[in-house]
Amino acid sequence: MKITTTLATIALIATTSSVSADVVVDRAISETQVLTAQKAWCEALIDISTTNSMKGQAAASELAEKVIDSAYGYQMGVVLFKPTVTVNPNTFRTTREGALSYFVGGNPAYPDDKGFALNDWTKCEIENSAILIIGNTASTMGKVHLTDKDGNVTSVDKSWQFVKDDNGQLRIVLHHSSLEFTGE
Repeated sequence: MKITTTLATIALIATTSSVSADVVVDRAISETQVLTAQKAWCEALIDISTTNSMKGQAAASELAEKVIDSAYGYQMGVVLFKPTVTVNPNTFRTTREGALSYFVGGNPAYPDDKGFALNDWTKCEIENSAILIIGNTASTMGKVHLTDKDGNVTSVDKSWQFVKDDNGQLRIVLHHSSLEFTGE
């Protein structure tokens, strides 16, 4: 009798539940997913830079919008983004508009932005110092090495935090980047 009652209760909950089929129940993040997201970020940076060189800033800006919309969590709320080279009063880029300006410039509200993604990057490599995964949140810290068309390498210290959105896609919700300290 108890099994029948339990099954009836489960059936009732299942039929009256308002949870839609596209809601992600398991938001656990794997290391493979983190590494894939980081690699995709690097590839997107190179693609924006290449697009700028071949088709101009307008095309690069259009691509950057798509990249930001697919990689970052601005549609979920603010993103804690501190780009590598920014100055007051626009140091932090908690909005999509601010992130886009940092990557491709051209926004009068951010007059110091030259477009970080437009620097003729040809290679991007990630060297994680550590990846910390706690259930539905993954944080990383390490180096990103960027090579330009002349072979010059710029290394930055970078921390990211990822969460999954309602569709199960990793989203960057924290991105802090700074130039390496040289002691000078």
